[in-house]
Amino acid sequence: MTKLCAISVDLDEIPFYHQIHGLPEPEGPSETVVYDIALERLEAFASAHEIPLTLFAIGQNLSRTAAAERLREMARKGHEIGNHTYGHRYDLTRLPREVMRSEVERGAEAIEQATGVRPTGFRAPGYTVTDELFAILDEAGVRYDSSVFPCPAYWSAKAVAIGLIALRGRSSHSVVDTPNVLRAPTRPYRIGRPYWKPGKGLVELPIQVTRGARLPFIGTSLTLAGPTGARLLAKMCVGEPFVNLELHGIDVLDEADGLSALTKHQPDVRVPHARKLEALSAAIEVLSKAGYSFVRLDEAAAQVA
Repeated sequence: MTKLCAISVDLDEIPFYHQIHGLPEPEGPSETVVYDIALERLEAFASAHEIPLTLFAIGQNLSRTAAAERLREMARKGHEIGNHTYGHRYDLTRLPREVMRSEVERGAEAIEQATGVRPTGFRAPGYTVTDELFAILDEAGVRYDSSVFPCPAYWSAKAVAIGLIALRGRSSHSVVDTPNVLRAPTRPYRIGRPYWKPGKGLVELPIQVTRGARLPFIGTSLTLAGPTGARLLAKMCVGEPFVNLELHGIDVLDEADGLSALTKHQPDVRVPHARKLEALSAAIEVLSKAGYSFVRLDEAAAQVA
């Protein structure tokens, strides 16, 4: 069986990181550097490695003409565009059902208006999902989801971070998922009820964890680990039939891109973007040498289905 790898990128703009840390909204050019700077770097990265990307876009960001045009150009070049909701509400799963439905549908509509293609894939803000949200996705005609993250280290770190932010007198918009998510399969499966059990529902492509220790194999962990650490983490994933590497636009940005307000709160922002790209390239090279073929998430979902 062909071993597959997909690289996806959540295009969360910088104000959402301020929400995570309970900081005032940013002002000026830093508000839009993911679309204005990171997307160009991501395109060059994908071109250099000859890999397709799946880009998860937030609908409200596409009201800006420049962002919509850049996303449309990425779609024209063959990259998949997925739905990351309309407003990226971290508390999405705690909202009334009709509000959740609106977030899903308005996000898809904004992407279709910007690119001419309706998205078939979905990723929840903060990876947080529920059975009710999956029912809404199914009703909305979504073909696959890629939100479930069964990673003990990530779950614990997120819970601790939110607690520390509260102790410092700030309020994070981020929420902690049920610990039952840690019981979910680490490989692609069809969603059951509860969602962390296999069933006959929507195709789920979980966020990648390493074999054994289930360490996070995501952009943040790779860029902080550096090229050597990134190679090691990639080798810990070799052998999986499908590797789902999830990045964020901020993974190719640094303090010099106008993110000085985040440097005290996110150590990855202090890593120069050139070194971040070097680490990501190191991981890609390990997987490529191991025989993985790089595909979009919709292509991987089609094979699973």
